[in-house]
Amino acid sequence: MQGIFLLNGTVKHYDWGGHSFIPGLLGVPNPGSRPFAEYWMGTHHLGMSQVENITGEILPLSAVTAPLPYLFKVLDVRDMLSIQVHPSKKEAEIEFARENAENVPLDSPVRNYKDNNHKPELMVALSDFWLLHGFKPAEDLIDTLQHVPELNVLLPVFLEKGYSGLYRYVMEMLQPEVDRILQPLLNNIKKIYKENGPDKNDEDFWALRAASNFNKKGNIDRGIFSIYLFNLLHLKKGEAIFQDAGVPHAYLEGQNIEIMANSDNVLRGGLTTKNIDVKELLKHTKCEATVPEVMGGDVTSSFEKEYRVPVPDFRLSRLDISKEKTVSFRTNNAEILLLTEGEGLVKDETAYIHLKKGQAVFCLPGTTVTIEKIANAVIFRAGSSVHISE
Repeated sequence: MQGIFLLNGTVKHYDWGGHSFIPGLLGVPNPGSRPFAEYWMGTHHLGMSQVENITGEILPLSAVTAPLPYLFKVLDVRDMLSIQVHPSKKEAEIEFARENAENVPLDSPVRNYKDNNHKPELMVALSDFWLLHGFKPAEDLIDTLQHVPELNVLLPVFLEKGYSGLYRYVMEMLQPEVDRILQPLLNNIKKIYKENGPDKNDEDFWALRAASNFNKKGNIDRGIFSIYLFNLLHLKKGEAIFQDAGVPHAYLEGQNIEIMANSDNVLRGGLTTKNIDVKELLKHTKCEATVPEVMGGDVTSSFEKEYRVPVPDFRLSRLDISKEKTVSFRTNNAEILLLTEGEGLVKDETAYIHLKKGQAVFCLPGTTVTIEKIANAVIFRAGSSVHISE
C-alpha cells in the first residue's frame, strides 16, 4: 500500500503578504507581484491540499486521510498584521454554534468564528522575525507608561484596574480620545526617527509603520496602544514560540513556519483592514503578564529536534540532514514533510518522491519513511498526538 504522496498546498493572497519569498520557495512565477501571504497544507475546508498518488492521479487530501487535527503553513509577513487572539476549544464551540443560529454566513466579513475549534499555534522563524506576544510583565509595562510621556495618562488606569481594566480602557476608548493621545506621540517619534534612523527593536518604529499602514480618514488605529503594552520580540532563524488560546499577539515582519490546530478562528483588535470586534476580542483575551518562552528545539536524534508544545493537536520538528546520507523513521500519525532547503529522495516500500525545495510529502500513519540526501536538506516534519484513521 502506498504510504507517501506528493502534496500541493493552497496559497492565500492576503494583502499583507510578500511578493517573492513564497513564490521563490514554491518555484512559481509572480509576474504581477501579487501578495503571497500564506501557504496552507492540510484538510481545512478553506484550503484543502491535493495529493498525487502512484499512478499520477490528483486527489484532495481528504480522499486519503481523515481530517487532520492540525494546519501547517508557511507565512511571509511583509506588512504587519492584526492584533489578535484565538478562542479556547469550549469557547469556539459555543460561539460557532451561536453565529450559526444567528444565520451569519461563513464567508461574511463580519463572521468571527469560522469553525468550532481552538487555534493554539507554534511558529518557527525562517528569517529574522518580529512580533508582539502577550502583555509585558508589570515592571516593564509600568516603565513604558512612565517613560513614554504621551502614555502617562494610562499609568493610573493600570495601577488601579490592572491588565484587564487597562486593555478595556484603550480598546473601548472613543476615537477622538484615541487621536488626542496618540497624535502627539506619533508627531514626536517622527522627529526621533529622522534623527536616529529606524530600529526594528524599538516600539516607536512599529508605531510609525502602523500609523502609515492603518490610519484612515484622520483616525488613528488604536492597535498602536498594543505595540507599547505587549512584549516586542525579535526571533532569529530557527527560534520558535508557542501561542495558546487567549494570548494576544501580532506578527510584524519576516518569514516563518507555522503549525496550529485546524482552525481559522481569529478575533482582531487593530492593525488590520479586516473586521474588528472589540467585544469578542475582550471576551477571549488573557489580560495577564506574559514572560515569553523562546524555544530553540529539543534534540531527539542526530538529525532531528522537536519544538515541544503543551497541546496534542500538533507536533513539529526540524530534520537537518547534513551529516547523515540516509535517515529513516516511522510515522506516528498522519504527517506532512516540507523541504525548505536542499534536496532529497523520500521513499517508502512502494513509492519514491524526488523532493526539491518548497515541495511537501504527505505520509500515512505507520509508514516507514526513508530520506536519502541529495544535497544538504532541511525538512520540517508536522504531525500530531491525536489518533487519525486512514
